[in-house]
Amino acid sequence: MHPIERLRYIARSDGGDPRSLVAETASALRALGADPAGLVVACRRIIERHPTSGPLWWLCAHMLTDTDPYAVARRLAEEICDDTTADVLADALPVGATVCVVGWADLIGDALLKRDDVGVLVVGSEDRADFLTSSVLAADLVLIEALAASPSEMLAAPGARAAASIAYCSEIPVWAIVGVGRRIPEVGFRALADRVPAERVADVVPLGLCSEVAPNDSDCPIALELTRG
Repeated sequence: MHPIERLRYIARSDGGDPRSLVAETASALRALGADPAGLVVACRRIIERHPTSGPLWWLCAHMLTDTDPYAVARRLAEEICDDTTADVLADALPVGATVCVVGWADLIGDALLKRDDVGVLVVGSEDRADFLTSSVLAADLVLIEALAASPSEMLAAPGARAAASIAYCSEIPVWAIVGVGRRIPEVGFRALADRVPAERVADVVPLGLCSEVAPNDSDCPIALELTRG
């Protein structure tokens, strides 16, 4: 498949875990070769099509600011595929706990598959308010996975802000799970949040509602090319 066609396919794709999406995007962008202008256009289109993906912003920002974008793309693809956040979370979960999960996030899902002693309640924005509330109140802790995160907020699955607010007011711990590539600069986060479609595909959740933030502090530069509408 021609690199441009592959990039169009990635831009149109929905769902899929962020690690696979970054690896596929990195490979497709590397195939463009030495074309700085084409790289900028391709990165902007990818970000516009996936407005809630911190890892894609992280990848594209590095590629647009590094002197060797194709080498850094290979390194970042390896880094995100080697993300140990799920292992760390699995080890940290209390024995026999009941956790409430908003949506079904990939890192949290991987962690829970390693812990057959942990009970799981899954809620989402489509659930009735009373079901969401009762699920949060029945849990020992609430897990929310960041799609992207700034130093003060995160984008998460719809329903996450309500669940975090209920838990916070009820003194139930809320853990924010921030994987590799999901912590980005404030200017990048604001650009992503402003592009989220009106039909509520993500919630902006203040990290102040969370009792624990489990971040991967992978660095992310500021790429002004990605902030322009």
